[in-house]
Amino acid sequence: MDNTTSLMSSLRRIPPAAVPATLDCILASNTSPPSSLFSLLIDALPILLQEVAHGGEGSLDDEQCNFIASYVGALCHLLKKPGLNVDDLQNFVWRVLIPLMRITQNYDRQIVDKAIAYLLDVVMETNAWGVVEEIMVPYFMKSVGLTMGLLENVQVQTFEDSALATFDSFPLFMACHILASILEASVKGKHVSESTSESICANGCNLHAFTGNLVWEICNVTLQMLSHSPEHRSCAITVFLPRLFESIYNAFEISVHGQNIFLRRKNFFAKIWKCCKNLFLMGSSERRDAYTILSLYISYSSKSEECENCFVSEDVTYDLRAEKEFWDEMKKGLVDKEHTVRKQSLHILKSMAITCEAKQKTSVLETISNETKLNSHGVTKRERWANKEAKILGIDNLCNSVDSDSISQRKWGAFFLLYEMLEEYGTHLVEAAWNHQMNLLLHTSHPSDNPIKPIGERIHMDPMETIEDMFDWLAVLWQRGLCHDNPQGKQYVLRGLIMQSIFGIEWKNHGHYAKFVPRSFVLGPFMQGLNDPFHHKEFGLKGVYSSRTIDGASTFMQHYTVCLSEREQMPFMSNLASLVKKFSFGRAGLMSLAECVAAAASGILTPGKNVMEQCDKDSTYDDMAALLDVFRFIIESSKQHFNPNYRLKVCGKILDATVSVMSSSDVPFEPLLHFISSFPSDFLNYGGLLREKVQEWLRGYGKQTFNGTIGVNLMKKLNEFPISFIKHNHPTNGIVNYDDEDLEMWELKAKKWARALFLIIEEEHHLDSQLQFIQTYGNDLCKMNDYMEWLPVKYMILTLSIIQELHEMNNRTVVCTSSLETSIIIKNFTESFTFILEELVSYTNQACSVFWSDEGGDANLPSSVKGRLGGLSQRRLPSFKTTSVLQAIMSVKTLASISSYCAQFQEVKLLVSALDVLWKVSWKIISCPTSNSETEAEIYLGGYEALHYILKSLVLMHSSSALSLLTKPYNNSAPEAEVKPHIDYFVQQFLENINNLIEAGYLARARRAILIDWKWVCLESLLSVPKHVLQRGVYIQNCDYFFSESVVRSIFNDLVDSLENAGEGSVLPMLRSVRLVLDIFAISSCDGIDVQMMRHLVCSSWLLHMSCNKRRVAPIAALLSSVLHDSVFSDMDMHEYNNTPGPLKWFVEKLLEEGTRSPRTIRLAALHLTGLWLSHPSAIKYYIKELKLLTLYGSVAFDEDFEAEVTENHDARTEVSILSTSSDPELTEVFINTELYARVSVAVMFNKLADLENCHESLQSGKLFLLELLRSVVSDPDLAKELYKKYSATHRRKVRAWQMICILSRFVDKEIVSQVMDHLHAALYRNNMPGVRQYLETFAIYVYLKFPSLVGEQLVPMVRKYDMRTQALSSYVFIAANVILHATKDTQSQHLDELLPPIIPLLTSHHHSLRGFTQLLVYQVLSKLLPTVNSDAYGTLPLEKRCFMELKSYLEVNSDCTRLRGSMEAHLDAFDPIKSVTPAGIFSNRVDDIEFECAHVSLLERVIDFLNDVRKDLRYSMAKDAAQLKSEQIHTQDFESIGQLKEEATAKMQNDPSLDFQKKVIISKHEKQDSYSSSLNFNNAYNSLLDVEKEDGLLDQSLRARNIALGKLKAGRQQIILVASLLDRVPNLAGLARTCEVFKAASLVVDNVNILHDKQFQLISVTAEKWVPIIEVPVSNVKGFLEKKKQEGFSILGLEQTANSVALDQYVFPKKTVLVLGREKEGIPVELIHILDACVEIPQLGVVRSLNVHVSGAIALWEYTRQQR
Repeated sequence: MDNTTSLMSSLRRIPPAAVPATLDCILASNTSPPSSLFSLLIDALPILLQEVAHGGEGSLDDEQCNFIASYVGALCHLLKKPGLNVDDLQNFVWRVLIPLMRITQNYDRQIVDKAIAYLLDVVMETNAWGVVEEIMVPYFMKSVGLTMGLLENVQVQTFEDSALATFDSFPLFMACHILASILEASVKGKHVSESTSESICANGCNLHAFTGNLVWEICNVTLQMLSHSPEHRSCAITVFLPRLFESIYNAFEISVHGQNIFLRRKNFFAKIWKCCKNLFLMGSSERRDAYTILSLYISYSSKSEECENCFVSEDVTYDLRAEKEFWDEMKKGLVDKEHTVRKQSLHILKSMAITCEAKQKTSVLETISNETKLNSHGVTKRERWANKEAKILGIDNLCNSVDSDSISQRKWGAFFLLYEMLEEYGTHLVEAAWNHQMNLLLHTSHPSDNPIKPIGERIHMDPMETIEDMFDWLAVLWQRGLCHDNPQGKQYVLRGLIMQSIFGIEWKNHGHYAKFVPRSFVLGPFMQGLNDPFHHKEFGLKGVYSSRTIDGASTFMQHYTVCLSEREQMPFMSNLASLVKKFSFGRAGLMSLAECVAAAASGILTPGKNVMEQCDKDSTYDDMAALLDVFRFIIESSKQHFNPNYRLKVCGKILDATVSVMSSSDVPFEPLLHFISSFPSDFLNYGGLLREKVQEWLRGYGKQTFNGTIGVNLMKKLNEFPISFIKHNHPTNGIVNYDDEDLEMWELKAKKWARALFLIIEEEHHLDSQLQFIQTYGNDLCKMNDYMEWLPVKYMILTLSIIQELHEMNNRTVVCTSSLETSIIIKNFTESFTFILEELVSYTNQACSVFWSDEGGDANLPSSVKGRLGGLSQRRLPSFKTTSVLQAIMSVKTLASISSYCAQFQEVKLLVSALDVLWKVSWKIISCPTSNSETEAEIYLGGYEALHYILKSLVLMHSSSALSLLTKPYNNSAPEAEVKPHIDYFVQQFLENINNLIEAGYLARARRAILIDWKWVCLESLLSVPKHVLQRGVYIQNCDYFFSESVVRSIFNDLVDSLENAGEGSVLPMLRSVRLVLDIFAISSCDGIDVQMMRHLVCSSWLLHMSCNKRRVAPIAALLSSVLHDSVFSDMDMHEYNNTPGPLKWFVEKLLEEGTRSPRTIRLAALHLTGLWLSHPSAIKYYIKELKLLTLYGSVAFDEDFEAEVTENHDARTEVSILSTSSDPELTEVFINTELYARVSVAVMFNKLADLENCHESLQSGKLFLLELLRSVVSDPDLAKELYKKYSATHRRKVRAWQMICILSRFVDKEIVSQVMDHLHAALYRNNMPGVRQYLETFAIYVYLKFPSLVGEQLVPMVRKYDMRTQALSSYVFIAANVILHATKDTQSQHLDELLPPIIPLLTSHHHSLRGFTQLLVYQVLSKLLPTVNSDAYGTLPLEKRCFMELKSYLEVNSDCTRLRGSMEAHLDAFDPIKSVTPAGIFSNRVDDIEFECAHVSLLERVIDFLNDVRKDLRYSMAKDAAQLKSEQIHTQDFESIGQLKEEATAKMQNDPSLDFQKKVIISKHEKQDSYSSSLNFNNAYNSLLDVEKEDGLLDQSLRARNIALGKLKAGRQQIILVASLLDRVPNLAGLARTCEVFKAASLVVDNVNILHDKQFQLISVTAEKWVPIIEVPVSNVKGFLEKKKQEGFSILGLEQTANSVALDQYVFPKKTVLVLGREKEGIPVELIHILDACVEIPQLGVVRSLNVHVSGAIALWEYTRQQR
């Protein structure tokens, strides 16, 4: 024991490397054999295990790890000694190695690796592979198998004294790792044995066979693991596969179950590929693993191919290129959403598709060429950079360096170049290269040269061999581009570029190329790309629902369809149209789909062919029905986009497609009716824009020929429909019950049939069947009470559908275009209806008896009825009662409709009797006794529903009989004073009975709400009697003839009390009733409505409005027309009462306040209020605040739903038409869809008020509002603000206010002109955007022209204030010039003498914008007012005139002025100061398109933009010329070289005419000093030196002190340099300077140090430029600067988003760092990216994918600082 302890203690202390020498010394000094020492160590294992166990659960320390390694190393060293055999080795494995590995693998894998290495070293030295084969391999194989649930019995030798009495498997990864180590060692041993010709081990194991069997077993296990869990797959990929690919480089001959088989790499990878295919079908993680497997195989395959010493036969390597599925999967991988998958796929594709000779050309980064000079003229800045960097990418080299024999290499080179640019680089690079490379791919491929071959016939699979293959890869590029998510936030620009590149291909010039574009791409990414709104920027503007993208897609789709085979065309178009059910299309996307469907349909048929010939006739019928249903779905999908013009175009395109591909006889009857009914009724009504085309299609006028049998067959089906429709399958008991839902379904079918019928009728005899049907079955209505053959209710439904179509026909003023005249149709149907009128009257009398009969039914309802909640279609009645009630309602509705229709054309005796019956039925309904049960109440409810149809018909009927019924006295026998109007008593009775029914409480809540709806609908009809009587031309003195005052007031009070609790169905009838009551008050002899009554009304109405849907037009318009009634608005007490706001004032305030959150409310309010104010200008003074709100409210956001709802919704259209109309509808309707409408309405109103002569109220209201607005723009904190951003809310409000002030300029008179001008001069002096200032100038010009005396008093002194702000002075110059130009002949000469002299000095202003602006205006004045003179008379002119003549000549010929004038002349001539203060002048276009608040771009703004553009070109040209003159140390140049370079630069500038534009050359400060010193003569220099010598001592001391201070300052700075030379925006540079100073950066590098003198720079940097070193490095020298810094030991980093960028928080900054910042838009150029050591990016979480460059630089600088602290 002491020896054991001593030995273990020694092993604990000595390092593992010293163990063999130590043991040899022990054996040499001891006579004991190695076996005894081995046994001693084996027995000492518990000591080691005990120490490991006491070591804790965390980890083993270094001493314990060394102890274990020394212990295992000692045993393995002894096993190599003579005297130890295989049994000792087995004993070591079981008793020591496996227990130790199981214990230590949880702590440190390195210990396990060392232990295995020691063992395998023993095995290889002693050739003991048999032990490994018998013990270790089965043991670890079983461990792996158990983790996968494989329970095979693996025979593993055990020992009785072993601690492993029971099998305990190893962890999966460790077991795999050990097996892989054994495999690696056996392969190595096999190589050694092959070189030494030794293959038989000491224990009889054949190493060759062992290695082969081990490879076989691991291969099988690997294949199983790849299809198992992610953990198993990971172990197989990372542990087994690399060793297997290295091991199987040639075939292995092995014995399996006594059979000899060969294990080849080709066969093994075929199985691996099969596993990969299965993984591709699974989730995203499995796909990534499959790509990893492929990458592994390709990398090891390439290594074996490059191995010079290895011979690999052709049948050994598995050629993936022969697998079509491989290429398909690569295409999927290239467009995968995950960047990792795309990157792996690209790597695999490059390795497989490019041959070894072409591999050097596959990377974009290796094709850099030398920089060449660019011609800057004629291209934009963006294009210059794009072209420059495209050449740097080597595009031209790639195209020109490949000879004509390597077409495939050229294609692949172009493909990879384009794909890598999409993945790695900015948008501008794709712009430069895309079209060029696309043309390269197309022009190097010809279908005749590359015939399509089956894959099996291709000897060497080239995936770019055929034209079809090439377009498959092009589709990959297109799809990647259309789905691109550019990290710099420019994905939309990139997508647009890719889309336009597809359309940019001249498909017609390439023959049938289009057919090779993959169908999956066209129906997938391409159509989804068309749904991207970015491609349709111009869509919907100015009512044009198209775009360049839609036009291009339509052209492409037509050509694509034409190229398809005949049998492919129809299925393709069906699939294309079916996309509407697959994707969710927006407005532009749905239009694109409709256009593409129409284009595809137009390309299907060719002359002489028919769709029926192209398809199987048996399946055509069903296929066409399915296609027509898809077309119907597209049409119905357009309804959600509201706008009628948009829907018209979609419907028109789908109709074109329908006409192109099928006839009406190709589809079943029901789907055909369903399709026709899907069109909006306005499009198919008489005069509808699509009616004629639909008629032609239904009648058989196809795309090429006319087939008359089509129309005949369809007419036959339409004629057969009525009889089959009214037939009913009766039950055995003969009773038929139906409910509201059944009626609704039948009505829908009948409407579809009637619509189709009136579309197809062409000749008179087409109506014979329908007329006969009406007369035959209508004459038997009463006989069908027993329901023996058909249902009368269905007959009535058909009749009503016909009447509805006849009403549409009669209401249209457009004459029917068919050969059958409208009058004949009307006459024939009128006769038929009159024929059945008597029978229908009898049937109605019978059916309506249910309303007043005593058989109301049981008081207790069945349980099935009690469970109903009620509602419009759920009557709480037994089934037979529901049927009876519905039958009565339908009979009344039919009789009323037929009577109303017939009364339009003839009034016969039968019609009078029908009206009498209807009127009697009405009286009986309202005279029914009080109900005693819910059943009776439900029946009475049905009666009031029928009453609605009667009253509506009687009131609207054009019949004297109907009028006499409504207006005759109620009691002729009573005295004349007591005679009541018939209608008055009817209303009293009606209200009393229906209110009693409501209050009885028998009806369920939902049913009671429906009864209330019918109450107000009926009351609306009754109240509208006087209105319709007046419309028919019947004169009545007042409404007392119809309604008594008590009844009207009772109705008014009932309305006011009920408004706030009105249901949705009652809102419109109640508001209309309010309006009708106010109409009655207005024309009656009663006192009318007082303030208190009106206050109650507006309060209730406001509560109603707050509970309504603010998006619905009809309720809002009805509210405005009812509450803001013209008769009430004329009463001034309603606006202000006892010095307090009146009810209308209160209501308008509330309405407009809420309207700021509801655009439609304020739009409709502006329409109505401006009309009322125009009619009652005396009321305007009470609404100055509201007018101001309307003026300042608005934007140019489009709301097409508004116009669509007004167009399609009858109620909305009616209610809006009742509102007060605009005085200039032609102008205001242009803005009806915009929030600008409110402001335009107010402007039009005041313009109209200004036209009123001798109207004191109009003048006073205009003056009052003008002064209020002027006070606001001068005093209001927001409107008077001087610092505000362009397009901000303040900017918008200022524009709106001054636009209205210009409109109000016509109200300026002598009384207020002084106040007006004071406010105007105050506003002119302040800072304002040019877009705002132009309205101040326009207003001032108009006032000065109106009051010429003010010019000398005010304008001339203001122009002479030359120290005024440049902006204000420019305005006064513009005002003065236009006053001169547009003055009357009487005053023009005087104005010219007064104003021109003070303007002339400004021609030499040091402000180039003011100088150029003045030159432009002065020339305009001189050219128009200064007459031309002959040269003979020139000498006789006064001096001043000659001066002006010379000035005019100079300005006329000067090239700078000519260029400026050439771009501004149209805008100068277009200005008209009189028109500019009218609504038409302000809110309509002059020359350019207007986008922002209808504000024109001012002349000054145009001049400034022009000069800035010239300045940019000048700066670029100067920088190009001086690029060779500048360097990093520009300040150290001597004066001689500076002078010489100045002369050269000046000479270049003089020779370049583009640089000669009034640009002052300002020499920098240091240049001035150097230049001045160089001009001193020698004597002056000598005297100066004598003076300087006296101060040398003081100067030396100062310099030493300064150097010490600078040294301390420099020592405290961080060693990071920020390179910002690529930036050109002053705020960003100034902010970076401030940031660098805060964080003590070493320096900031800029393009031009003159930027430090910029006022904006100094304002933002707050003196930071004085404390941080600023280095000037021009853009052209940045590359050299970075290379120099790299030589000095700096790391060069770029702050850029690339595919290989590292997250900022994960990157460790070197101490010496140069950080390069990219341009604001383009980023870092490619030529600089190549120099960078790394790129870092800021992790982002939001949608916007980029930060401001200053912010990005500050964040990066802080991260560097944080790491260095």
